[in-house]
Amino acid sequence: MTNLPRAPQWWRRVSSPVWYLAVGVLFFVGSLVPALHSHGTVLGGVPTRSFDALAVVAVGLQCFPLVICRRWPVVALTLVSTGFALDQLRGYHSFAGTGLAITVLTLGSRLERHRRATVLVFSAAYVPLAVALDQLAPGKPVEEFVTFYLALALVWAIGAWLRSNRAAETERRRRVADDTRTAERTRIARELHDVVTHHVTAMVVQSEAARYLTAAPERLDETLTGVGDTGRRAITDLRHLLDLLNPDHGTGTSTASVGGLLPLVERSRRAGQPVEFTEKGAPARSTSSADLVAYRVVQEALTNALKYDHGSRTSVQVHHGEREITVAIGTDGSGSPAASPGGSGRGLAGLRERVDALGGDFSADRGPDGGFTVRARIPAEERS
Repeated sequence: MTNLPRAPQWWRRVSSPVWYLAVGVLFFVGSLVPALHSHGTVLGGVPTRSFDALAVVAVGLQCFPLVICRRWPVVALTLVSTGFALDQLRGYHSFAGTGLAITVLTLGSRLERHRRATVLVFSAAYVPLAVALDQLAPGKPVEEFVTFYLALALVWAIGAWLRSNRAAETERRRRVADDTRTAERTRIARELHDVVTHHVTAMVVQSEAARYLTAAPERLDETLTGVGDTGRRAITDLRHLLDLLNPDHGTGTSTASVGGLLPLVERSRRAGQPVEFTEKGAPARSTSSADLVAYRVVQEALTNALKYDHGSRTSVQVHHGEREITVAIGTDGSGSPAASPGGSGRGLAGLRERVDALGGDFSADRGPDGGFTVRARIPAEERS
């Protein structure tokens, strides 16, 4: 689609019904002022005559239909054209004839259906008017009538350009709205994946481990308590997502930032994953996109560790710099796959997209010993 320039702001202002009403009244009153008689459009060579009762009718037909010009442009042009023809044939030559150009411009900008048929009908109606004017006052060159017609055609073309411009702007806004909705749905889907996958994986791993702890009531009770805590945490995080979908639903705050990594690590430890956590530097006081992405990287990596390398020694290293957050998570490959739902591959792909969107670097590699390492460098605003 060809990109059209946006419609001028002045056209949006002057195309209001109040503007049409004001112009119509101004033309009507001005045309009846004696000092302004015979100062309008002169088409052909019909001699100018004084105003009479029929002149008032001609002026009214050219002025008052402007009020309905926006809603019924074809009807308005029909009435204004009739008044213009009467004005020229009788020789009043009032400047209310300017209303014809305004009506043609509006018709070109607002008519959506039967545009070609409308042009043909009004063009055909112009021919007998030109012939009649030539018969009443012969001697005027044909070029004068052709020039007047071409001037009206130019006005129509300007109106058509405004219409196309407005349609293009409407389409652009629709595409922006669709893209915004799609981006928001994608973001929420990623959040749901990160939250649900992490918590449910931990719950599945803990519940599977509980089956082998019936002979150790204390450890069984601890494991089941962990399952309950993880479930409650999942509900809390889902409620935060509901707050994103509906701002009026609640005003709770989320710990999904690098400042909340320690509880995340503790939950993985309770699920049976020995995690060594190292954090350097101080997290930012307020959360930002970089903080959330860093949290999600650690969360997804620990989830994968529980799924595919359960029980292996896992290291989590986070460094808070002035301009970036660096995250590295790795396992040594000594664990085994847990009895948990298989992955869809969305997690790492979504993380890569998030990090790339912030201008960072992301990698996820499997080592020769069977372990894996996830690294991310996430640019952040300069910290004070």
